[in-house]
Amino acid sequence: MELMWWWLLPPAAVAVCAAWWAARRTDGNANARRRPVAHADRLTLLPEYQAALRRHRRRLAVALLACAALLASTAVAAARPIGVATTRPEQHNRDIMLCLDASGSMSSADAAVVDVFSRLAAEFDGERIGLTIFDSTAIQVFPLTDDYHYAQEQLKLARDAFDGKPGSSGFLDGTWSGRGSSLIGDGLASCLNSFPRTAGHAGAPDPGGTQDTGATQDAAAGQDSAAAQDAAAAQDSGQRPRSRSVVLATDNFLSGEPIMTLGEAAAMARDRAVRVYALNPGDLDYGAGPDQPGAQLRAAAESTGGAYYALDNPEAVPGVVRGVEETEKAALRGAPRAVVSDEPGLPLTAALLSGLVLAAAGWRLRP
Repeated sequence: MELMWWWLLPPAAVAVCAAWWAARRTDGNANARRRPVAHADRLTLLPEYQAALRRHRRRLAVALLACAALLASTAVAAARPIGVATTRPEQHNRDIMLCLDASGSMSSADAAVVDVFSRLAAEFDGERIGLTIFDSTAIQVFPLTDDYHYAQEQLKLARDAFDGKPGSSGFLDGTWSGRGSSLIGDGLASCLNSFPRTAGHAGAPDPGGTQDTGATQDAAAGQDSAAAQDAAAAQDSGQRPRSRSVVLATDNFLSGEPIMTLGEAAAMARDRAVRVYALNPGDLDYGAGPDQPGAQLRAAAESTGGAYYALDNPEAVPGVVRGVEETEKAALRGAPRAVVSDEPGLPLTAALLSGLVLAAAGWRLRP
């Protein structure tokens, strides 16, 4: 235990000594009020008097000790005792990018999707999460972060925008460039590019010989922050690469000519060892053909090792959480942090007990 305001103790000691010195000074007027009594020794030699005097002195000594303990404990409490401990918080080596289709066909379901994303964020502990939304182009709402309070604030802003709350329409600015709508492959590629690039993937061309330049630029704003966190975490020996997952919410209704198809984006995810978990709010029975939107989305997600869920499936959130948690078997230790906590319990308890003893002794010493 340390004292944050230790400099309060010397002035307190000086004040106590000054009070003691003032109390011990001889009062010149005290003898003027005294009167001599003849044969007082006959009274003071009585056994009952001697016993009463010893009891009085014991009570007085207890009162003085209690008063000293009360003064000392209150001074220590005022000096603010603290405990300083060094901890290494547990962190999970998992990154999750929430990827939301904000096109017109999703307008009636986006608010519900954001609610599912909020539930997912509440389930995670120690993972880094981010959010990217897309229509014909993608924008990153917030990069990978383990600040869940900030993430929930941003998800609430997204919920307000999709609910049409006044003043929130600017949330979707930048998601439409006029070259189409609901470009699912480009959107997924942008979400993949939101992860920090590893040495093996930095500068690697996209599958199919196509480079998604626009999507890369959209995601570049958040890469530096997450890359810096990865570099700091990699300083600890024995750490494994962070596992990466994308939670893609879309109905897979394509409208336009994308730079990259959904299949090509899924191949990119496989190449980068990223699992894709698909949430489909339009999971309707369009037939069993492999060219149906739901079947294509399911095939793309499952080809990466991920899974496919209807948005209203009660197993969607638990299933995604289980799938993400399976990608990591051991937790990482974060950078050491000094944790300072107030520890006033001991001096305040001593002050309380001393006060009670002093009150009892004062009551016994009353005239």
